[in-house]
Order: sequence, then C-alpha cells, then structure tokens
Amino acid sequence: MFNLILFGPPGSGKGTQSEKLISKYGLKHLSTGDLLRSEIAVQTPLGLAVKSLMAEGKLVPDEIVIEMINSALDNNPHVNGFLFDGFPRTTAQAEALDKLLSQKGTEIALVLALQVRQQELVKRLLSRGRTSERADDVNEDIIAARIAEYEKKTAAVAEHYKEFGKVKYVQGEGSIDDIFNLLCEGIDEKKPA
Repeated sequence: MFNLILFGPPGSGKGTQSEKLISKYGLKHLSTGDLLRSEIAVQTPLGLAVKSLMAEGKLVPDEIVIEMINSALDNNPHVNGFLFDGFPRTTAQAEALDKLLSQKGTEIALVLALQVRQQELVKRLLSRGRTSERADDVNEDIIAARIAEYEKKTAAVAEHYKEFGKVKYVQGEGSIDDIFNLLCEGIDEKKPA
C-alpha cells in the first residue's frame, strides 16, 4: 500500500491536485475537511459540534479526526493506498497516524509539501470564498488566523517526516499542470514500480 500526504497551507491547491493524483495513481482520497463538511451538511451530531470550530478557523479535536481516519482505513481494505489531504496538522496527529498505520501493517511513504507565498494564499482563499459556501474563506482575519495556525503547528509535521527522509517540497505556484508534474516526479521517485 502506497500512502502519501499532500501537505500545505490553506489555499495551497491541495484539493485541486488531490483529484489529479488520485486519478493517476488509483489512490483513495482521504480529506478530513471533506469528511467533516459532509457531516456538517447532513447535520450529524459530529457535524454540528465542529461547525462553529471550522467557521472560526479552529482545528477539530484529534480524537475525532483519528477515529474518522480509522473508520476510513477499515472501510477500504483493498485500495492501492491513501492520499491524506489536510491531515495530519500537528506532530501529535502525525505520530497518532503513524501508530495507526503501523497497526494496520502500512506507513506513510511520502509527504509532498506545497509551498506558496502568503499573499497568494490570501488571494486564492478570498476568491474561493466568493464562489463556495465556506464561511472560513470570506474573512481576511479568519484566513490570516488559519495561515498563522498552519505556520505555528502544522509546519512542524513536515519536520517530523523529514526525520525519516519522507518529505519533498514542491513549488505550489504556477499552472495546475506544472505543479501536478512536479508532484508526480516526487511520487515516481518513491513509488515502487
């Protein structure tokens, strides 16, 4: 099983690139953000509990996210691998994910880290906010808080995986196809033939 993490700040293009990578490599997309938004849309107790947290740009508690991932792994035992999008966001989550994957006889093979300048991130998120239903994309203060939260906590996740030689940094500005090709080069270097 080939598992990878697509990593980057809010607005770095993870969702766009995830779709392309999943199609090319036959991976199962595991976006915790999408899972949570789905819960919110159908107004489950979980969805109602996290709705206000997401609207404020806050992170959802680790226990909830890990349990969702455990269920997704159990419900998809025969996939080629998973593409984790938006998770892990903290070193503690990375360690919990590593432990969970180890229990299931697999591991993270590669972390692709998209790098995008902050002014470009803000521009992208405000643009997305004009066309989406996402409350966390319409307010520059909330966007700034999300980026700061990423820098404060999530960037350390890359450091965690660098210890194991699993991180490849990829320029996240340019055309969608150019960025995709750079991501594919990173995967093809690591993926067994």
